[in-house]
Amino acid sequence: MKKLILTLAVAFSAMAINAKTLVVYYSFTNNVHTIVSDLQVQTGADVVRIEPAEEGLDYAANNYAIGSALISAIRNNPDEASSYPEIKPVDVDLDEYDMVIVAAPLWWSNMAAPMQTYLFHNGTQMAGKKIGLIISSASSGISGVESDAKRLIPDGDFLTPSLWIRSSQTSNCHSMISDWLDQIDYNGIASGVESITADKAVRMSVTANAIHVDGAFDLFELYNLSGHKMLESSDNTIGISALTPGIYIARINNNKSVSEKIIITKQ
Repeated sequence: MKKLILTLAVAFSAMAINAKTLVVYYSFTNNVHTIVSDLQVQTGADVVRIEPAEEGLDYAANNYAIGSALISAIRNNPDEASSYPEIKPVDVDLDEYDMVIVAAPLWWSNMAAPMQTYLFHNGTQMAGKKIGLIISSASSGISGVESDAKRLIPDGDFLTPSLWIRSSQTSNCHSMISDWLDQIDYNGIASGVESITADKAVRMSVTANAIHVDGAFDLFELYNLSGHKMLESSDNTIGISALTPGIYIARINNNKSVSEKIIITKQ
């Protein structure tokens, strides 16, 4: 038991270092927060929330007068840093990530101003990365938000389609997120598996319904993040239809143990 706990502790530490996907989001009404919380469960991605530097602003007051003024300032001078509202410092190293998912509400047909601020200052660091876009709105279309994202991340590799979740759909967003992850082939982009202990003789891959192990081994074991064994098998193809989406630790036992992080999305 002690050996297992030690193995998992090492694995969890390595996972934090080797994270591949970042979700960066802004949420005023918490609709986007609800969406991102579900997205994190399904992907295991790291998450960063953008916050305005000035606390307590009531964007809904006077028919959203503050938000309207912020968007107007950006529209008038999109290339000027002074046009963007200040946000709290964000401590994240974008070099660690291959994919960034941007999630934000729509304000007056544009991306919410605080999120635009973050991308204005950090969008160039996302060059060449896969960029996913999730937009929350009450009714109007999302083309303006997509245009803002492409302006602020000029060299991003944007995935299509973007995910549009209307406010009325927020509480039932799980299946919409799952379907979208399939559409953009998230499992393929994120590789599904990240090696923690390298062993070129044995490889793992993940598909929608199974984990595939290439190479000779004695026993495959899969644990959740609480250390509970979820399944074991000596087959090269292990069905995962009974598992919920999330992060798991796989162990292959042969002459030595190999541990890997497994990200399971939709079955």
